[in-house]
Formats: sequence, C-alpha cells, structure tokens
Amino acid sequence: MAAGYAEILRARYAMRLLTGTLVGRLPNATAAIALVLFIRDEGGTYSLAGALAAVYGVANAIGQPLLGRLVDLRGQPRVQLPAAVLSALAMTVFACAGTGSLPLAYTAVAAAGLFTPPLEGGLRALWPSVLPREEQVHTAYAMDAIAQEVMFTVGPLLVTVCVSLWSAQAALVVLNVIGVVGALSVVLSAPSRAWRSAPREAHWLGALRSPGLLVLLAAFLFVGLALGSITVAGVAYADGNGGDATYGWMMAALGLGALVGGTVYGARRWAGAPEARLRRLVALLALFYVPLVLMPGPVAMVGLSAVAGVFLAPCIACAFIVVDRHAPRGTVTEAFSWLVTTFTVGASVGTAVAGPVVEWGGTRWGFAVPGATGAVALLVLLAMRRVLTAPRASGRVAVSSENDPNRAVEPRFSTGDRA
Repeated sequence: MAAGYAEILRARYAMRLLTGTLVGRLPNATAAIALVLFIRDEGGTYSLAGALAAVYGVANAIGQPLLGRLVDLRGQPRVQLPAAVLSALAMTVFACAGTGSLPLAYTAVAAAGLFTPPLEGGLRALWPSVLPREEQVHTAYAMDAIAQEVMFTVGPLLVTVCVSLWSAQAALVVLNVIGVVGALSVVLSAPSRAWRSAPREAHWLGALRSPGLLVLLAAFLFVGLALGSITVAGVAYADGNGGDATYGWMMAALGLGALVGGTVYGARRWAGAPEARLRRLVALLALFYVPLVLMPGPVAMVGLSAVAGVFLAPCIACAFIVVDRHAPRGTVTEAFSWLVTTFTVGASVGTAVAGPVVEWGGTRWGFAVPGATGAVALLVLLAMRRVLTAPRASGRVAVSSENDPNRAVEPRFSTGDRA
C-alpha cells in the first residue's frame, strides 16, 4: 500500500503540486471557523457570523465552476494566481475594516469566496500530465481525497494556533497569505505552465452539456447533503452525551474513517467500469450511515462515526474518475469544479435540512437523514445508469500533444483525458 503512494509521490512535480494545492486551499478550508472567531472578537453576533460564512460559501460555489471554465480557456497561471491574490486582498480588506460597515463586510467576504482559485479541479486536470499510467492517476485521485481529509482536520487547528499566538484578525490575513504562496507554488511549476486544455466546442453550458456529468452531480448533491446533516445531528447528540468533547471526537472519527477508507481504496487496482463501482460505493456509504440512528453511548457512537466515514473518500475518488470520463472535451477543470461546488452546496443544504428535522422529530430522526439521502443518491445513479455509462472504449490509444512536448503515445488516455 505504502509503495503505491510512494511511487506517485516520487514522480517529478507530484509532491510539489499536491502540497501547493493543499496549502493554497487553506483559506477555503478555514474560512468558516476563522470568520466566526473574528466576528466573536469584534463583538458581533453568531447570526452575523453565520450569515457572513454563508455568503462566503455561496460565492465560492458560484466562483469555482466559472473560474474553472476560465482555466480551461486561458490556462492555469493566468487565472489561478490572480484569483488567489484577489481573494486574499478581499479577505484582508474585511479583516482590516471589520464589521463597522456591513455592506463593505458582506462585499469583501463575497469577493473572497468568489475569487477562491479552483486549485482542486486544476490539480486533477494536471495528474495525467505528471503520472504516466492510468492506474497511477486513479491512485492519485484517491490520495487527493485523503489529503483533503487531513487538510480539513489540520486547517481548524492552524486557525486556533494563529488566534492564540496573535489574533483572529491576524489569522484571517496570515492564512490567506499562505494560500497565495501555495497557489504560486503550483502555477510556477512546469506542468501548470505547460498545461493546455483540449480544443473545446463553444457552448454556453460548458461541462454541463454532458448528460453523464449531470447525473453524477445530481447524485453527489445528495451525498453532500448526507454529510452536512451528520454535523447537525452530531451536535444534537453531543448536547446530551458529553457536550463539545463528544462532538469533536465524533467528527474526528468521521474524518479518520474517510482517511482509512480512502487509503485502502487507492492502494489497489480495481477492475471494471468506475460507473458501476461508484454505484456499489454509494450503496455501502448509505448502508453504513444507517447504524447512526441507534445512538448508543458516546464511545460506541464514536466508533459508529468512524465506520460511517469509511466509504466517503472512496466515493469521492471514484467520482473524480467518472468526471474525467464524462467531461466534454476541453472542460475538465470546469467539470471537476462543478463536482466540488455541488458537493459543497449539498453539505450546506444538509445542514439546513437537518436542523428542522432534529427540532421536529428529535436527534434520532436527524441521524436518519444521512442514510435516507445516501439512498436517494443511489437511486439517482440506478435510475440513470443508462446515461451514466462508459463514454468510450477502454484501452483506447490516442496521440496527445497538450501536455507532452515529445508527443508520446500513451495507452488508455485520449486527447479528452489529457485536457
């Protein structure tokens, strides 16, 4: 298992691109908690903090696919770096101005979210140019999903460290400056500078004109909804079973489960079409959410949370492969960005849905939401399985010069793959 991941990390530029992307995404991973802590220090209400965090999230969801399309059209350095700088500047303006002027605060936070660079989608577009074999690219997708779990665990810790050493205002500025450094590391690398999208057909829908991609996005809206609902149900459970400590352990266990599942998934080669494999993974994801409704004692509940998270990272990693196969030619960065956006929106909707469910039906019904929405995601994939089928024959060999100056022929990668 370790050898497979080590082989990828030894590839030229792989470690730099992965690390740079993770560092560049720190502002996005820490925005919600950093905003809450800053507003608290400013003497603002939690309602204001929540509203600003929501504005950031909505703006980010809008900006990712739009910037992803610009990356496909103009290349990574021309879009990623200016976007990172603009996002950091906007958040710095907010940190310096505070909440004295609410219109300025909302505008600055919205701009910071809107201009967050689509580094996540950009990295997945770069993997085929860095790794020579298709199975390595698939493993890299899984490693990417694992790294996200680590980042979303470490990110909040970095915020609290910055706040304790300096202030919440300094945390906002420092983390965004670090994000620019990460983006700079990526866009100055040779693969990023050389990468060009495949020639694309002009169409206002862009990546969304792919029926297969639309089916995948519909399914992952509900996968995101399942994950978002767990966070609210977890708070309600912890209120009567140990408080914040229990909640923290449950969320950590959920991330640990995803980390373990993603590591195991990416370490082996999988036969068969990824579309069929994704259906099985989503089915297992929904199934393993169901035991949460038992609500045993805190120790057992932490264990169930770890089990519930096992299939999340494999689902995401497999979805990356499916996106790559169904994205229209020349739209791969935009397509990956749409998946990120849809999942994020789904998680936000899940948070909103689970609150009233817990209030009306109790905590047990709150934990029923993840299993139910996971089942809906599976039903979408099953109902539209004829649409979400393999778009091309495996083993296809095509010449691509987009990322290969030597114009080498590589098996199982078409020109569309190399976008």
